[in-house]
Amino acid sequence: MTTQSIRTGPPSAAGDSHRVVTAVVCLALAAVVAAMASLNVALPSIARSTHASQTQLEWVIDAYSLVFASLLLPAGAIGDRYGRRRALLIGLVIFGGGSAIAMTAGSANMLIGLRVVIGLGAALVMPATLSTITSTFPAEQRTTAVSVWAAVAGASALLGLLVSGALLAAFSWQAVFGVNVVLAVLAIAGTLRFVPESADAEAPKLDFVGAIIAVVGLVAIVYAVIEAPTAGWLSAQTLLGVGGGLVVLAGFIAWELRQPHPMLDPRVFRRPQLAAGSLSIFIQFFAFFGFVFIVLQYLQIVRGESPILASVSVLPLSGALIVTSRRAPALLTKAGARWVCVAGLALIAAGMLVLAQMGEHSSYLLQIAGIVPLGIGMGLAMTPATTGITESLPASQQGVGSALNDLSRELGGALGIAVLGSALTATYRSHLHLPGAPASIVTQARSSLAVAAKIGGSTATQAHTAFISGLHFALICASATAAIAAVLVAVLLAPRHARAAHTEASPETT
Repeated sequence: MTTQSIRTGPPSAAGDSHRVVTAVVCLALAAVVAAMASLNVALPSIARSTHASQTQLEWVIDAYSLVFASLLLPAGAIGDRYGRRRALLIGLVIFGGGSAIAMTAGSANMLIGLRVVIGLGAALVMPATLSTITSTFPAEQRTTAVSVWAAVAGASALLGLLVSGALLAAFSWQAVFGVNVVLAVLAIAGTLRFVPESADAEAPKLDFVGAIIAVVGLVAIVYAVIEAPTAGWLSAQTLLGVGGGLVVLAGFIAWELRQPHPMLDPRVFRRPQLAAGSLSIFIQFFAFFGFVFIVLQYLQIVRGESPILASVSVLPLSGALIVTSRRAPALLTKAGARWVCVAGLALIAAGMLVLAQMGEHSSYLLQIAGIVPLGIGMGLAMTPATTGITESLPASQQGVGSALNDLSRELGGALGIAVLGSALTATYRSHLHLPGAPASIVTQARSSLAVAAKIGGSTATQAHTAFISGLHFALICASATAAIAAVLVAVLLAPRHARAAHTEASPETT
């Protein structure tokens, strides 16, 4: 297929530097990434004001992540066909508008519904930010710009936590959504003024059937995992949900293999760089967002820290990530993508293992000893993984390539919260022993740590102990997952595999 890029926009856009365009798209990126994590610091406040259960709290976070992840591929294809700048603007309007309405939410279920809407907008925004860089920047500037994008993608989550913590010191949790509105308005203004339009003039029709199949499969799996602690891991609901979701995703693969112009050709995963990059990104954010979901409840409820102090406590992770991401291009030149990515994943595994040792009265030094390697590891692994994905696909599919990178990231985050959150919840409930307590108290305490802490007395003490047990198990699982991923990435990027894939790969994927 011959690709013709259309790059149009306001006259001033052509003369603007790539640095300004990078700043604008990274502002939009920061808005949608921060929205995924920033609400974590408000979970105890949400639980107290809405009486949300632990499962509902997971859905408050994952409703956004799930819709976000499920729609990234079709959203990236929409940007490729109809214009990345246009997709970015529409997404920002939906994202900002949904956030404005969420400021009025009065119940957990209403909040979950609005997070679905906000996730829809974010799905249009995120692939457009990266594909704008990869499709309009010259090759010599692309890796540096991608490293900036990767640093913002990783650090924005923690900076969002800090801003949210500061807001919660003076306002209610609804104020957290006000940040989304402000960032969306600024990003819209910057996009209109500086960002050029880019699109593939000959892009094929959108694969709506494939998109629907993929969404159904992903939703079924994540829903089943989140509900598993309540329904039971071996219950018919859980087994049918996970099994049915896997069958649907197998159907998606079969459908895409038969399409002349698939939304995502499964054969691209034969390319080691793309397969390794997708796996690496998935595992990084599986561990990262699962950690954030768990540790902020630990710091605020078990340790009794304020939202702002809890946010500041994890800020060194962001600093380590930003500094390392900026050094990643030079390290790639010296050591190569394989060893930089493997080293990053190994550091993530080590950091998680250290963090799994935290207890109710652990010193802050132990936390630092875990979060700094975690930040360095993510800073090392993100840039080669993202570059490996985008450089494995032709210019005409940069929107889909960007969406695949984002899908790996957001699906990893959603499943990290779901799987590690469910492991935490299941362990918490199995270790929560309240002999002699009334049945109503036991039921309330089992629903979430925040509710148990509000009851106080021996109930809160036992709940803290049970939560720590769940934290240990969940973070050990995260560490083991990152270690396994490091081995798999090393194998995928072995020189013999790279040479074989280069021989087999066609110059263009349709």
